[in-house]
Amino acid sequence: MTRDTQLAELIDTVTKAASDKIATDPVLIEVGDRMALADAFFVASAPTDRQVRAIAENIMDEVALKLHMRPARIEGRTEGRWILVDYGDLVVHVLIDEDREYYALEKLWGDVPVRHLEPQAVR
Repeated sequence: MTRDTQLAELIDTVTKAASDKIATDPVLIEVGDRMALADAFFVASAPTDRQVRAIAENIMDEVALKLHMRPARIEGRTEGRWILVDYGDLVVHVLIDEDREYYALEKLWGDVPVRHLEPQAVR
């Protein structure tokens, strides 16, 4: 399996897992050409910290179950306002709606491709 195929499967799994917990406006920010840290950021949000936690936990559970991957690190799990889950090539950001609006990650990386993800498109 190629690196691109693995990344595509990871993105699909993360998108579906976030959708299952009713994450809002999932996007993929393709930062690979601008930084060596990751190929892409997955960003989604929810209206409450409880739902942010549920989305992040479901993503980690589904990725572990389907792809047998564990995150390299997890940040913000206790507070639940912005949880970062680092899978190396893909960094997952799940934010509470107001923090997502304030930090505007999509605009911060405005010079790179941003794809709006549809759960129905998941393979």
